[in-house]
Amino acid sequence: MTSPTLELQQVSVYYGNQAAIEQASLTVQAGELMALVGPSGCGKSSLLASINRMTDSLPGCRVSGTIMLGGEALSASQDATALRRRIGMVFQQPNPFPLSIIDNLRFPLAEHGVPRRERDPRAEQALRAVGLWEEVKDRLLQSALGLSGGQQQRLCIARALVLEPQVLLLDEPFASLDPVMAGELKALIAGILDSHPDMAMICVTHDGGDAEILANRLWYLDGKPAQLQWDSSVGEPGVVDGLLGRLRGLDLAGS
Repeated sequence: MTSPTLELQQVSVYYGNQAAIEQASLTVQAGELMALVGPSGCGKSSLLASINRMTDSLPGCRVSGTIMLGGEALSASQDATALRRRIGMVFQQPNPFPLSIIDNLRFPLAEHGVPRRERDPRAEQALRAVGLWEEVKDRLLQSALGLSGGQQQRLCIARALVLEPQVLLLDEPFASLDPVMAGELKALIAGILDSHPDMAMICVTHDGGDAEILANRLWYLDGKPAQLQWDSSVGEPGVVDGLLGRLRGLDLAGS
């Protein structure tokens, strides 16, 4: 049997002596998008950060348990930069580098040792994957900071995709966008999942409707410290209604 692309085994995240996430276990297969949903402050973003070791830079934060990528156990001794080539991450607020549009894609390729002759073709491929190529092909040398918010977020997704990751983590990627741009980005992510069958995705969202539209599976987090409450296929009868019922009346404006 093929190993899951990503597997978490009893993963806990602590800030000092306080547990934010306790004994979380899940698997995500290639070609699958798992929605991670739960009330404000339940630790969804902390869990994502632990997967590609963004937590390494947080004072007092420690992670226990096992994270498996392609059947291989990850360890704190492994190079974090190399890991982030395999596990990309996109944040709630667009964060393009203060460089030209094309250099936002050339830079990570250069950092990860991709030969120069391959960089521009891969950059174009990534920009096409997020529907941005036709919009920016005549101004690739202009600053990425001059793009609209939705374009910046698509550029950040392209910057992650250009490294051909095994896993893409999305931390509330629609939250800072207006409804029109958010709708376009949701359609884009669905298309990316279809066109990248070897990649697994996890998307944090506070919107049960987003989870219904985008995800193959739902993972609901709740409690203090947060624990996995249930994990189900979106296609199972009553799953989305049950999710929405749990979320009604909760403050979901954060993570």
